[in-house]
Amino acid sequence: MKIVTRFFVLILFLSISIHAQIQYPTTKKVDHVDDYSGTKISDPYRWLEDNNSKETADWVEAENKVTHDYLSKIPFRDELRKMLTDLWNYEKFSAPSKHGEYYTFSKNDGLQEQSVIYIQKGLSGVPEVLLDPNKLSTDGSISLGGLAFSKDDKYLCYGISRGGSDWREFYVMDVLTKKLTSDYIKWSKFSGTSWYKDGFYYSRYDEPKAGDELKQKVEYQKLYYHKLGSPQSDDILVMEDKQNPKYGFGAGVTDDEKFLIINVSQGTASENMLYYKDLTYVSRIEPIFDKFEAEYSVVDNLGAKFLISTNYQAPNNKLILVDPKSPAKENWKTIIPETKEVMQSVSLVGGKLFVTYLKDATSKVSVFDTNGKYLYDVKLPAVGTCGGFGGKKDEFETFYTFTSFTYPPTIYKYDVKNNKSELFRKAAVKFEPSAYETKEVFYKSKDGTKIPMFIVHKKGLKLDGNNPTLLYAYGGFNISQQPGFSVARIPLLENNVVYALACLRGGSEYGEDWHKAGMFEKKQNVFDDFIAAAEYLIKNKYTNPKKLAVQGGSNGGLLIGAVINQRPDLYKVAFPQVGVMDMLRFHKFTIGWAWVSEYGSSDNPDQFKYLIKYSPLHNIKKGTDYPATMVTTADHDDRVFPAHSFKYAATLQEMNSGKNPTLIRIETKVGHGAGTSTSKSIDLVTDLYSFMFYNMGLTPKF
Repeated sequence: MKIVTRFFVLILFLSISIHAQIQYPTTKKVDHVDDYSGTKISDPYRWLEDNNSKETADWVEAENKVTHDYLSKIPFRDELRKMLTDLWNYEKFSAPSKHGEYYTFSKNDGLQEQSVIYIQKGLSGVPEVLLDPNKLSTDGSISLGGLAFSKDDKYLCYGISRGGSDWREFYVMDVLTKKLTSDYIKWSKFSGTSWYKDGFYYSRYDEPKAGDELKQKVEYQKLYYHKLGSPQSDDILVMEDKQNPKYGFGAGVTDDEKFLIINVSQGTASENMLYYKDLTYVSRIEPIFDKFEAEYSVVDNLGAKFLISTNYQAPNNKLILVDPKSPAKENWKTIIPETKEVMQSVSLVGGKLFVTYLKDATSKVSVFDTNGKYLYDVKLPAVGTCGGFGGKKDEFETFYTFTSFTYPPTIYKYDVKNNKSELFRKAAVKFEPSAYETKEVFYKSKDGTKIPMFIVHKKGLKLDGNNPTLLYAYGGFNISQQPGFSVARIPLLENNVVYALACLRGGSEYGEDWHKAGMFEKKQNVFDDFIAAAEYLIKNKYTNPKKLAVQGGSNGGLLIGAVINQRPDLYKVAFPQVGVMDMLRFHKFTIGWAWVSEYGSSDNPDQFKYLIKYSPLHNIKKGTDYPATMVTTADHDDRVFPAHSFKYAATLQEMNSGKNPTLIRIETKVGHGAGTSTSKSIDLVTDLYSFMFYNMGLTPKF
């Protein structure tokens, strides 16, 4: 007992010592005030929005030094990194994709910075490297951002991202020789490529001002066709709208190359318009749906008609058959009607329709014929999340990947004719699933709405209210939160941490109505749902406010910023990551304007009134004892401009009256998250968990 007591006294001493040594950089304040329809709002850290200035660079360097000095003194940090590195070191595969007589898939040997694309003849062939992104940079900062094979499988168009940016550069490879052609596309963003004959369709923006590539607002997207062997300057403009700068254009060509489908969107709003062009003869682009009144997504064509998934008068979605020459609603044929479960995705493979439904945030897969007759369900290995079932309508083989919190991603080969799943590839993770349990609970939010939440922990957990717990959520943009495996979570579970995932309103767990219940003036519902989740975990003796950490990224970073303002007493540790923290100016940068369809805009006086009430930056209260907070962002994040986090962290450091640290961790050559290299992913998780354990007064076991 004496040894244990001395050890914890030492940890307590180190804790007091580290906290006492924190000297935050002096962040200058400027006299800047904005007028929002008569309401004056001060913005003293506006200068941090200039990401090209030396002043901002010096501030970033100073803040990073404080953060790294703090983290470097945590005694178990290196051991935690070693544990994570060891766990991360296993082979990771994607499901194979068939291209003629060949299959392609991605594989990471374990600790490679980026996964490698392989190709093999048949399923039993010898894999060969087709494309290795690790050779594109020395530090793993260049990642792949999309692959598309030509219809004849002779060419591969692939995109790359530099430093995690949303900007894409496209190259074309001759698959047989593995040599690049002369084709090169720049300034594409939020676009894939879709092949047609000897070229492909893609979308791009005008070249931004030099130096502002990661900051400038992107508008007026245009759709082009690029012919192989020609310079980008010769690409054919297919569609644009000079009167509507916020229109986005996406193109897809049906497998039989008979039709071009064009999707027209407005930001992140689910409503869209659809156009098509008959490619079998010289024709014009014609509308199918030319109003933003619902979401429409073409699944495939059956001859000259289109199978379309839509939420028109069906918040949980339905599948219809539409003749594009007479698309009026009275001419629609309902193939699969709406059900109480959300139709999440539909694919046509082997002459059958595979429909993935969401049932209380878990996957259910049902199979129908093309007339909509129900045939059977695909038997899944457990309760969890399923993705895949891609392929062509005349092929009878497909693949899907299944995962859950304690079920590492496992790939199955599926026989369409016989409704038979066969284990294809299983991840060899150093993890024993039987030692843990997952339960789904339903708790009541402030207004009485029932919210689902998954809780994962070691078997035999004592509900004594003293367990360290990490609560994660997102709550927005019609994005569902579903069970999924993460190797990064193993150190938590191994150290008796409870992991909880709350499925808040704003997502798609229960369809468009659930989404709309967390939008615009109803955004407070999302925060209420999260606060109620924390209260549930405390009331039911999973944890207590001194052992509860909360985490969210992007829109989830906004969530964490809002809830620690509203209920700082509920949490010990907070991680607002790459968050939208300035709700009055988010639409001024990069693609931020696209979120006005989710949040509203401060330019609208009525919407300003509710945005100012929860904006994380503007609701930090001086004299408040905030949780131990580590904000994270990255220098190449051109999705959520880093200045959100800069201004938020500076304000939090100024206003916080408590002794808990308020740090910001700013990564380099990393973007919003996608494409982050393996080593930098491990570094981030190491720092997050070290910070969490340390501020809870806990020392993890290794």
